[in-house]
Amino acid sequence: MTTAIPHKNLRRRIAEAGLRAKAALVVGGFASLALAGFGTARLIAQVEGDRGIPPVANSVDIQVNGIEVDVTGKTGEEARIEGWKQAQKKAWEQLKGPAMPIEAIDAMVSSIVIEREQIGPRRYVARLGVIFDRAKAGQYVGAGEGGAVRSAPMLVLPILYSGGARQVFEVRNVWQKAWAEFQASGSPVDYVRPTGSGGESLILTAGQAGRSSRLWWRNILDQFNAADVVVPVARLERQWPGGPVQGTFTARFGPDNKVLESFTLTARDDEALPQMLSQAVVRIDGIYRDALLRGELVPDPTLLSGRIAFDRALGELRSRLMERDVRAAPPPAAPAPMITPDAPPVVDVQSVTVQFASPDAAAVDAALSAVRGAPGVQNAATTSLAIGGTSVMRVSVAGGGAALAAALRSRGWQVSASGNVLKISR
Repeated sequence: MTTAIPHKNLRRRIAEAGLRAKAALVVGGFASLALAGFGTARLIAQVEGDRGIPPVANSVDIQVNGIEVDVTGKTGEEARIEGWKQAQKKAWEQLKGPAMPIEAIDAMVSSIVIEREQIGPRRYVARLGVIFDRAKAGQYVGAGEGGAVRSAPMLVLPILYSGGARQVFEVRNVWQKAWAEFQASGSPVDYVRPTGSGGESLILTAGQAGRSSRLWWRNILDQFNAADVVVPVARLERQWPGGPVQGTFTARFGPDNKVLESFTLTARDDEALPQMLSQAVVRIDGIYRDALLRGELVPDPTLLSGRIAFDRALGELRSRLMERDVRAAPPPAAPAPMITPDAPPVVDVQSVTVQFASPDAAAVDAALSAVRGAPGVQNAATTSLAIGGTSVMRVSVAGGGAALAAALRSRGWQVSASGNVLKISR
C-alpha cells in the first residue's frame, strides 16, 4: 500500500530533520574535543593498572603440590602437626619413593607450602605442598634428570576463554596465576614466562596466537630471548553460578598454533578451580614433554627465514655501495701492499643459567652488573625474578660456564657449577 504525505507535513518534516542534523553536528564537535582532551590519558591507561604476576623462581628442590589432609587431634596444634606428617608421607608416595619411617622422610623435607588451611579446636583441614631437599632425596627419587634433553627457550602465552572473553595479560586471571606458580625446574621444557606488566600486555594478546607472520613473531621472541612459543589454552564454562566449572585445555605450539593434545577437567565449584588449573598445568607440561621426546617441540626453522632474507639484502646493498665508492675513488699513485689479516679465532658462545640470591633490588643490580662485566659475556637478562628468594638469569658467554665461573671467582664471587648452571653468591 502506498501512503501519500501532505505537502505541508513534508515541509515540516524536512525542517525538523535539518534541526536534528545541526544538533548532531554540535554534539559531534563536543565529542571530538573531549576525545582530543582525554585521548592521551586513555592511551596511558592501556598500560597502567594492577596487572602482571611474576613467575616463581625455579628451584632445584623437588616439590609436590595439592595434597589434601583432614586430621583430628586433642588440640588444633596437634592436629596440624599430624596433618603435616600425613602430607609428607603422601607426597613421598606420589614421588614413588621407597618405604621408610616418617622420621626419615621428615629429615628430607626442607619446607611446607600452605595453599589453604582451616584450624579448629580439634581438627585440621588443609591443602599443602611439600618441598624435599634434592641433595637428600635425589638419591631415592628424581634421579637422572640432570642428563635429560632440554628444549630451546619457549615463550609461554597462556590464553583463557571465560565469560565470552579471551584474556592473556590484560588483567590478572587464574590461568596466568597457575602458570606463574608452576615449578618448572623439574621439566625439560625451558619455559620463558613473561610477567605481563607494562607494555607486555599490549604485544602479548590472545590475537597474537592467530598471527602466522614470521617477522612479527621473530620481533616478539627476540624481546624475550626465546626460540619459539607454546600456547596453553584454557576454556572455562560454568554450569550455573556457584556450581561446577568445566575446563577444556589444549596444548598448542609454534607460530602456526599447532594443536598437540586436548583434555577436559571439572571442578566442583570456584573454590576448587585453582587446584584444577594447577593439575591442568602439570598435564600440559607432560604433553610438551612427550612432544619433546618425539622430536616435535623444536624451533620452527621458518622463524629465521625473515632474518636471513634481510641479511642477504643488506649484504647485497653493502656490496653495491662498496662498488660505487671504488669506481668514484681516484686511482692510487702506487699500489699498496696487500696485507691479509689473520682470521679471527672462532669462539664458542654458549647459553648459561645463573642462579643468585636476591634479597632486594640492589642485590639484583649487583649480580647483573658483575655478570655483564665479565669478559666474554655478550648478553645477560633475568628470566625469573624473586625478591627475597633466588632469581635466575640467562647469560650468553664465549667459552661457556667454565669461563664465566672463572671470571666471577676472580672478582670475589663464590661459584658452584653443575654443567651450564651456575649458582653465585658473595
